[in-house]
Amino acid sequence: EKAKQEAERQRIDAEGKATANRILSASLTSKILQEKGIEATTKLSESPNAKVIIIGSGKDGLPIILGNQ
Repeated sequence: EKAKQEAERQRIDAEGKATANRILSASLTSKILQEKGIEATTKLSESPNAKVIIIGSGKDGLPIILGNQ
């Protein structure tokens, strides 16, 4: 019985994630993703950790981050 309940919980969780992904995917555009990439790069640049960021060389002009252990 406990295994059935856990399986049902996982199924419900997966359905919720799938629904959220469909909603998100319907509203995403390349411009929104590019803006999110810029925001992430800005936040990353403020970090004290050592890193190399190559701006505009990734797919769709998004940054490539090197040295990210």
